[in-house]
Amino acid sequence: MTTPDPRPTAAIIIIGDEVLSGRTHDSNLPYLARRLGELGIRLVEARVVPDQREAIVRAVNELRARNDYVFTTGGIGPTHDDITAESIAAAFGVPWERNEEAWRILAEDYAKRGVEFNEARQRMAMMPRGATLVRCEAVAAPGFRIGNVFVFAGVPRIMQSMFEAVAPTLAGGPPTVSRTVHAIGALEGQIAKRLAAIQAEHPTVAIGSYPFYRDPGGVAIVARGTDRAAVDAAIAAVSAMFRDFGFEPREGEPPPA
Repeated sequence: MTTPDPRPTAAIIIIGDEVLSGRTHDSNLPYLARRLGELGIRLVEARVVPDQREAIVRAVNELRARNDYVFTTGGIGPTHDDITAESIAAAFGVPWERNEEAWRILAEDYAKRGVEFNEARQRMAMMPRGATLVRCEAVAAPGFRIGNVFVFAGVPRIMQSMFEAVAPTLAGGPPTVSRTVHAIGALEGQIAKRLAAIQAEHPTVAIGSYPFYRDPGGVAIVARGTDRAAVDAAIAAVSAMFRDFGFEPREGEPPPA
């Protein structure tokens, strides 16, 4: 029987019509997934939702109820479609109101730059009651935290700065260890049965198979887990499997097309 994973869990909510429309390519999920793994926090779900209050409220309430952490990206800017903060206030059942600390920070920043702190920009100081600010080095405008939900900007460099500001405060577990081995010429259907047996022999390691179709093609196998020795043992078994089928295992990702 597989031992339950004791590490804290996390979910990510990517908010924005621009992602769902294909206009914007999201790069926040890969960054957060990697960093959470390094901190020993298990990412178990990611959702992309539109700029719609009901969708955001539903996703936040469902995911915060069953995870230790929820991270949202997008929708905290000054325009009419930036509705994340007010939607999260609705999810928590608290007022969406002026945060005095955020107001002061923004007012001082715009004054220093000689830019009008107009009504649109003032929206960025509106937050759920009880929220605490997330300050970062990239911009003056803060994100915030309420309960176990962290609310970040959607712009990648700002999101990353916000995440790194809170990363030291997150309780994690053993970091995820990952190793990849690939074999040119191998086919998934050819190795599937043997690979399933290797997975059964290494239940604490997640083993994934990823075919690639460049010329020449092949299969890459990724082993992930929190025990380096167990991951190494699984990769050794995969390498032996490739050799038994007449392929030379190669450490790392396959070369680019």
